[in-house]
Formats: sequence, structure tokens, C-alpha cells
Amino acid sequence: MHIVLFDGNAHQTLLPLTATRPVSEIRIGILKLSEKWKKYFSNASVSYLCPHYLQNRFPFDVKDMQLVANAAVCINKVLAHEINDLKANEALFSGEHLLAYWADADSLKSMNNEAFTPDTNKLKHLESKANAIVLQRPWDIFKNNAQALEDDFELITKGRTSAAISSTNTLLGERIFAEESAVIECAILNSKTGPIYIGQEAEIMEGSVVRGGLAMLEHACVKLSGKIYGATTLGPHVKVGGEINNSVIFGFSNKGHDGFLGNSVLGEWCNLGADTNNSNLKNNYSEVNAYAPAEKKLIATGLQFCGLIMGDHSKSGINTMFNTGTVCGVSANVFGAGFPPKYIADFSWGGAEGFEDFKLEKVLEVAEKMMERRGISLSKEEREILTYLHGQKQ
Repeated sequence: MHIVLFDGNAHQTLLPLTATRPVSEIRIGILKLSEKWKKYFSNASVSYLCPHYLQNRFPFDVKDMQLVANAAVCINKVLAHEINDLKANEALFSGEHLLAYWADADSLKSMNNEAFTPDTNKLKHLESKANAIVLQRPWDIFKNNAQALEDDFELITKGRTSAAISSTNTLLGERIFAEESAVIECAILNSKTGPIYIGQEAEIMEGSVVRGGLAMLEHACVKLSGKIYGATTLGPHVKVGGEINNSVIFGFSNKGHDGFLGNSVLGEWCNLGADTNNSNLKNNYSEVNAYAPAEKKLIATGLQFCGLIMGDHSKSGINTMFNTGTVCGVSANVFGAGFPPKYIADFSWGGAEGFEDFKLEKVLEVAEKMMERRGISLSKEEREILTYLHGQKQ
């Protein structure tokens, strides 16, 4: 079985998180969207219908017959069963959202990756009963993280037994799963409000308090006396300290010191300086508006709580204060006194007093140095993506 995950319009509406990745490489719950498809269909291969500048890193392939699936869909077990029963002349929908259909190679080879629009007019439309999450905006990620975490926890831990957890910890509830190499000492873990998953070689240091749900991927770390709650996901090699509420950090990013991060999403290779804080609630308790890069305007989020959305490779200096509903693009460097604006464009350097262009050679230099600290090299494909995006800003 081959699955083609198409970005469609979601690639634009999920910016800046999708500037450097296909939609299906977003992490929500425990797994990336693409990883969920691979888990439910273990013998399947996956390829990506996404913008051309991402194709060298995330290639597109076609077979004789493949399942074409909406990359923004968070597949669950009900939807997986529906897809197993799906016939060649049928297409699954959830309201206005196409979820999946079968297609032959010829119907896809002629499609332009930039503007792929599935043609399902000749297919029988079936309404899905899966109630699957369909991501449309960046804040949908933390908004739906609790449900995604519940689904992934069941998927990953079913039929398995957790490693023994040290008696130095206080455990509340029954839904705590630690991989064999996880390290947890002198912490309080409460899974009564949501499951807690602790991945391989992940560590929760002494004095930390966790109130589920929480997902920690491999090598993630909660530093001394961290406070984590509200359906939070820490991707691979993420290091956090201070207070975190209902936030998703994709991977290899740091919030290593005190400060508050709430109702937020951070991409990969981000770093928040010591005592960086974000507001997630307006003083008048009204609905939060946030900037949509695709539309180039503020839009209503429908949320009372909405914090920081930050694209890959962006950084903040010490004591940075992010306002409610701030959207920060790719490879921005934010520092200085006062609140920076609620929208910080890609490759910006500065703060409340103004920004200048973050030069490409410096962008690449900083990315290389941060990645080297984790023993990883900036690949040719990643360099090409950053170079392309920087050129688009000019």
C-alpha cells in the first residue's frame, strides 16, 4: 500500500509552521501526522504532495494505485477502519473536508504539486463517522493536543507494559508509560487528567511536577523543578524548564530556564532565552486575534487562550515578552526590552524598537552551530529550503 499525503490549502493556512515542512510532518499528540498513518498501516509507504521547494527533502512518488489522503488529518482507529473498507469508486469526507480516496498513477502524475486539487466529482461521497481532527490553523495543534495524545497513547502502548518507575517518584493514576531507558527521579506524575508517555532516554529531573497529558519523545528533558500540565508535547531532544501549559514543541528546541509558555506551538531548532514569557490571555478576557501569513492580516482564532506560534530556527533573548497570539516566522532573532509586535516576519532581527533583515549567511551560520551541538549537520536540502524562503522575503 502506498499513501500520498497532499497538503492542499492547509500548507498556507498553517504557516509559519509549514514553511519548512509538509503539513504531514507536524507533530500533535505523540506522533507526527505522517507517523500516525504509518502506525495504522504498518506495511504502507508514504510520499508527499507539497510545494516544489520541499520536494528534494520530502519526495513525491506514485504507484499503480495509492490512497490519496489529506495531510492535515489526524487519523484515528475509526478512520483507519473506514479506509480499510473504502472502495475504488468512493471518497471519505468529514463535512467539507476530503479525508481520503483511491487514485491511479496517471491521475496524480499530471498534477502540479503547488496547487494539487483532488478531483472526486465522479466518486461516491461518504461521510466519515470518525470525528477525526483536521488541522486548519496553527492553534488547532494545541487546541486538539489532548485528544491526539489520548489516541496516540492507546496506539503506542496497547499490549505493552511500562518499564518500572523509580520508587522515589509519587505516581497518581494508572496511565503512565515509560520506555526502558527513560529516567525519572523524585518527581510527581499525575495521570488522572491525561496519559503520560515518557520516551527512550527521556528524563524528568528532580522536583518536577507533571499533570497529564504529557508526551516526551526520545532524549527530551524536563529540567529541575519543571512544572508541566495541560496536554503538552515535547518532541525529540527538547529541553524545557519553568512552567509549560498546553503547548507543543516539535523537536530539538529549548526552553531551558524559568518563564511561562502556554497555549503555544514551537517548531524545531528554536531557543527561548532565560525568563522568556508569553501571554496567553488578554486582560479583558476577549477572543484572541492572530496574524495569518497567507492572508497577511489578523484573523479571529475563536479562542480565549492563545499564546505563541513560532517557526523553525527562531530564537528569543533573555527576558523577552511575547504578547497574546504572537506569530513568529522562520529564523527570527527577537531580543530587547518591551513587547515585540504580534507578527514577526521570517528572517527578522530585532525587537520592540524595530527589525532589520537577518542576513542569509548569518541564518545558515546560526543553524549550523545550533545543530552541531546535537551532533547533527545542516543538510544540503535544509540549506536549500532556508535559502529559498529567504529569497522569497526579498
